[in-house]
Amino acid sequence: MPSVLFATSEVAPLVKTGGLADVSASLPAALAGLGLDVRLLLPGYPAIVRGVRERCRVGRIVAHAGLPGATLLSGRIGSGLRCYVIDCPELYGRAGNPYTDSGGADWTDNPIRFGLLSWVAALLGGAGAAPGAIGVRRTGSTASPIAWQPDIVHCNDWQTGLAPAYLAFGTGTAVGTGTGAGAAAALATPVPAASVFTVHNLAFAGNFAPTLLARLGLPVESFGIDGLEYYGQLSFLKAGLYYANQLTTVSPTYAREIQDEPLGFGFQGLLAARADRLSGILNGIDEAGWNPATDPLLVTHFDSATLAARADNRHAVQKRMGLTPDAGAMLLGVVSRFTEQKGIDLILDAWPQLMNRGHRLQLAMLGSGERALTQRAADLVHLFPGGVAFQDGFDEPLSHPIEGGVDAFLMPSRFEPCGLNQMYSQRYGAPPIVRATGGLADSVVDADVANVDNDTDADAETAGAGSGFLFMPDTAAALIGAVERALAAWRDPQRWQSIQRAGMARDFGWQSSARQYLAVYRRALAARSAAQGTPAPAATTRSSSPSRTGE
Repeated sequence: MPSVLFATSEVAPLVKTGGLADVSASLPAALAGLGLDVRLLLPGYPAIVRGVRERCRVGRIVAHAGLPGATLLSGRIGSGLRCYVIDCPELYGRAGNPYTDSGGADWTDNPIRFGLLSWVAALLGGAGAAPGAIGVRRTGSTASPIAWQPDIVHCNDWQTGLAPAYLAFGTGTAVGTGTGAGAAAALATPVPAASVFTVHNLAFAGNFAPTLLARLGLPVESFGIDGLEYYGQLSFLKAGLYYANQLTTVSPTYAREIQDEPLGFGFQGLLAARADRLSGILNGIDEAGWNPATDPLLVTHFDSATLAARADNRHAVQKRMGLTPDAGAMLLGVVSRFTEQKGIDLILDAWPQLMNRGHRLQLAMLGSGERALTQRAADLVHLFPGGVAFQDGFDEPLSHPIEGGVDAFLMPSRFEPCGLNQMYSQRYGAPPIVRATGGLADSVVDADVANVDNDTDADAETAGAGSGFLFMPDTAAALIGAVERALAAWRDPQRWQSIQRAGMARDFGWQSSARQYLAVYRRALAARSAAQGTPAPAATTRSSSPSRTGE
């Protein structure tokens, strides 16, 4: 089995701003369950340094180009996953979230902060192994501080996007080459890791001034259309997309959508050109943490055989959020970032029209985001007192009762690379009402057309077993139509319970996805070897090398 360094800018529960943190906690654990040696690489934010168990110092990262030096720590998180932490207080030891200050402004040194994360990922992957690596003579700054070297460096989103570039130039070869001096050097030196780059959201590119190139320790030749240049800027995301041996994104439909406008965000040409190296793998969820039969955050536990017990959670949500305790009103829920991407404006536009049509509905909303949308949500509460509730801010303990108490869940995203809430809601018996895009299209089967493909990747498990309601146009009218279809089904208790049970029976665990990632890793090793003109090594060759104490 290949060994993997999983480089990420956040991991749940220590530091979380979105779904990446959940994936960073769950996917490595699932891969380890398949027998892989998986270790995380994390920035040393205060919460991470505090949260790592068995923490010890294992090496020193020497300053390189314009990147500062750092201490490399080792420890364990979660259920025992091994991790490395880059302890560099001048870059990571500050208040605010990983990317912005307390006022919401991007940290001005983000390219250095995440340049260092990318550089250390490549360094541990053997980027400094070849003579002339990154255009400099091999010195202490281009030698890994630990003996363990992974077969794969798995990078996630723009924050780790430079790592594949460092690895490509660190071998003396770049994408599309494999002959000449670089290949000869690769034959005579330890083979660096192959790279896999996962796009969780293509909308965030990590674009910065090209004057940073030298400070980041990248060669001049990397800054071009066949490289990391993007409309005159240095793009961390494009570096990952161009130089990685294999690309993945977080759902099959999203993998297709980003090869064209508008969801390609200017990268569609490159993605289409590399389509043979692009895989869409649907994320999973933590089925132990999200289990209505055991969830400690629910008032009453339930499963598909005891759906009547959901009523207690429903009443608790109404009470906590200030809604009228009306058993005859269909209760809809929202847990989301309040952004245009998430289609929150469609909900806010549709709600008065639904009320004008005389529908007996209630709405419970939880989330934070764009001020204009959160203000509109607050205004809607005043327009429909007792019928609409909104809590501004993210509240994990409240999100569970909402999933386990509302009748249906709204997620009308304009685009959604994968999404997790629609999986949580199905597992918790709240059929989702979603726009047919990205991972929403791949994980929800329309209850009214369950035997129709809907251009999703539904398999035999889901054929004929509708678990929610999909609509396509990103308009309030289309959302209203989907809500009215759900309302009609809800009024038929026998049919509604059938839809609930279909969703609760779905397998959203990580096992299948982990096996698909293992296949991607093997393709990456083959692609790396082909590019360097070297034979593919046995996947366990470097994993079995002796490790230093604490590594």
